[in-house]
Amino acid sequence: MDNGERRDERSSLDSLSCIDAHIHLDMYSEEEREAMLQEALGEGVKAVVAVSRHMESALVNYGLAQRYPQGVHPAYGFHPEQELPADDDIRQLIEWIRERHAAGEPFAIGEVGLPYYMRTEAEAVGQPFDEAPYIELLDRFVALAAELDRPIVLHAVYEDADKACGLLERHGVRKAHFHWFKGSEDSIRRMAASGYYVSVTPDVAYEEEIKSLVRQYPLTQLMTETDGPWPFEGPYAGKRTIPSMTKEVVADIAVLKGLQAQEAAEQLLRNTKQFYTL
Repeated sequence: MDNGERRDERSSLDSLSCIDAHIHLDMYSEEEREAMLQEALGEGVKAVVAVSRHMESALVNYGLAQRYPQGVHPAYGFHPEQELPADDDIRQLIEWIRERHAAGEPFAIGEVGLPYYMRTEAEAVGQPFDEAPYIELLDRFVALAAELDRPIVLHAVYEDADKACGLLERHGVRKAHFHWFKGSEDSIRRMAASGYYVSVTPDVAYEEEIKSLVRQYPLTQLMTETDGPWPFEGPYAGKRTIPSMTKEVVADIAVLKGLQAQEAAEQLLRNTKQFYTL
């Protein structure tokens, strides 16, 4: 996409509505996230999906969802790119999630998945890495999503996507959201055929791998995200990651799909609302 196309697609960004389908609100300071949320919700960001890393961040996201019931949709889980918790801690988290379900509260399961980056970094320096406990933990969360009939948000890239797909298939989970996905052509075809969703970050502006994914993946199974506060490069270098950046993502997806920004925005918004029942 050349600069002229990019400028044209951004000319009407202010009028677009979008959803940030994956953000770590708990990783912003309390003061920053409150101001950021109020600003985003006043600028056409209809909602954010606030994913959790562990019990502590789940409690933060729970509180934000109580204060912003229309604007913050929480997801509760254990992020895989960290040391495994004690069994008691996981049991406590899962029981707490079941309590939220029994109370009839809106939420998803996530962020959960497999530790691709931890594993490959260890392997690169010749250190052993036992992935089995992480697979067992993911299996528990996939089973929980099946039991509660809740959407699941996955951190599973490259070859880990196929491992995750196997677990989803085994438990019959159809509502799966692979965030910031990167993977092989075979994985992309398998995920698309299974009806799984993929969300796209601002790096679609400058990463050819992500542009290629967007070109291939069905528009009806795409969403937008920031993964904030993760920082981006290219046109976002040095900028704070905020939910309204998803409007820029919409514009890039529109160009790659040969659509007007408004048309793409309406479809991406519809996808996310339907997936998360917003």
